[in-house]
Amino acid sequence: MSSRRTDEEYAALVTAAWGPLYRTAYLLVGNHALAEDLVQTALTNTYVSWHRVRDLGAARAYARTAVVRAAMSWFRSRARRPEHLTDVLPETPYSPDHSVRPALMAALGDLPPRQRAVVVLRFYEDLSVAEAARVLGCSEGTVKSQTSAGLGRLRALLGDSIDFSTEGTPS
Repeated sequence: MSSRRTDEEYAALVTAAWGPLYRTAYLLVGNHALAEDLVQTALTNTYVSWHRVRDLGAARAYARTAVVRAAMSWFRSRARRPEHLTDVLPETPYSPDHSVRPALMAALGDLPPRQRAVVVLRFYEDLSVAEAARVLGCSEGTVKSQTSAGLGRLRALLGDSIDFSTEGTPS
């Protein structure tokens, strides 16, 4: 018996998944507006495929994968987009504080796209190596090497201000 998914079920998915998807997208690209665009794109792609969804539990993972892939595509195409330079910088409501978060966000932004994606998926999304490999469409060995390289780069950028111990982390 086939069960077609309803628009109400999709709306419930959007309501439940928007926040986590947005946070993941923001961690990947470091820009609020672009993160919103990536989530909208991912949710649109999810809706286009909504009639094929059999397991509602898998829909959220599908949307997360769509966000990560949209971010990776953005990184690849970024070189083709010219920057829009202005004489005056816009005012920003952000005021730096003395917590570790701003330094971590800046260091995360300095990582190459693949390393950033792996670090976000492994340590923010708490995915296993196998799950991260599936989301990124690469081998588990690539996830492990990119995790090691990403954490090494973060250590070099941040020094001793953050503990990067991976002891007890699922592999």
